[in-house]
Amino acid sequence: MSFRGKFVIVLVSAIIAVYAVFGGFLRNFAQQPINDAGAQMRIFESVLQYIQNDYVDVPNLEKARGGAMRGLVAGLDPYSSFLTPDQVKDYQAKKQNNLVGIGAEFSSVSSYLYVISVVKGAPADKAGLKSGDVIEYIETKATRDISLYDARQLISGENGSKVNLRVLRAGEKAQTIAVTRGNYSVPVAESKVEAGKIGVIKVFSLEKGEAKDIRTQVENLKKQNVQKIILDLRGVAAGDLNEAVETANLFIKEGTLAQVIGRENKVQQTFTADAAKHLFDGQLAVLIDLGTAGAGEVVAGAILDRKRGEIVGERSFGAGAEQQLFTLRSGDGLLLTVAKWASPNGNPFLGEERAKSGVMPSVEVKRPDTPEPLEVENLIEQQEQQNKQPNPNATPTPQKTETPKQTEDLQMKKALEILSK
Repeated sequence: MSFRGKFVIVLVSAIIAVYAVFGGFLRNFAQQPINDAGAQMRIFESVLQYIQNDYVDVPNLEKARGGAMRGLVAGLDPYSSFLTPDQVKDYQAKKQNNLVGIGAEFSSVSSYLYVISVVKGAPADKAGLKSGDVIEYIETKATRDISLYDARQLISGENGSKVNLRVLRAGEKAQTIAVTRGNYSVPVAESKVEAGKIGVIKVFSLEKGEAKDIRTQVENLKKQNVQKIILDLRGVAAGDLNEAVETANLFIKEGTLAQVIGRENKVQQTFTADAAKHLFDGQLAVLIDLGTAGAGEVVAGAILDRKRGEIVGERSFGAGAEQQLFTLRSGDGLLLTVAKWASPNGNPFLGEERAKSGVMPSVEVKRPDTPEPLEVENLIEQQEQQNKQPNPNATPTPQKTETPKQTEDLQMKKALEILSK
């Protein structure tokens, strides 16, 4: 049976069971609004009472509480997490900074760990991990059973140590990729001049200091009398909000560049262009793809909303949020999303659904090899079907690597075409 079929059966069974056990109680609150906190608390209290009075064994209420808290927070967004007392201490002491990662940006899609982008030259890139990969297991731990925070912790480790990742990839069989953790350097921005005096700036990250490197590249292009620029933000997911604003300011002289939105869509912070930092007035096109997220979306969103240039490519991933740690009396903690990054028009990049997330390009150009987050469940179903084959070696599934790869960059080609007019 497919993953989706199993999910539907489990869901229906759970609804029937809950109604059978708690039907009378739930009917008392049938007229209560879904977001009535008081009504929801009373339901939790009733469930806890049933567990305490009728469960077959003496329940471990502390363990049950931890499971309930994890489930509660998991229903919010990928970046909110329930932390154990030890995780709270490590978080506050920034102990995780002593560990190294693999150079990839992650999120959670359909409860599985999802690779948004991979840093060029980093351990993940050298091992063959790609944007769009679904990580089913970290060692023997199923990612659907843990939070994004827990997954990131499992992937980080001592310099030189290895971590085994079971990866699902569109068009290929499941594979285990061993990645050696280690330090890496993010490449600095690069530039070149194409035919027709069109400058191309490739950005790899928007971490601290990157805006200065991008400024240098713009200055170099201006010295070559370049009056049209393509800013390539594909794969740019990691980064700092201030660096993103500084980068957008290079191309936008005045007005709002970005916002931070809190509860009830209230603006917590507004970032405005500084005319003294503005550098380039010529024609502009920006490339984005599914690997563009967070800081990359801030730049693209500013240029799109201010009508500064065309945004070419695919809808970006949709990220950019700020978390705050709330400690509990038990020593546990809640790492909750308290604000979202948004475009000048107030559109948050982190949406509740794919259709409302990220930045939608003004000129859409999709790449055939780009896997959508919506395809994650299909990947799981395909994997389950392969596992059921009595002799999978008899009729091997064609590997994606066996087919010729498309070498033409359709998105870059379109951007060059737009600026050549």
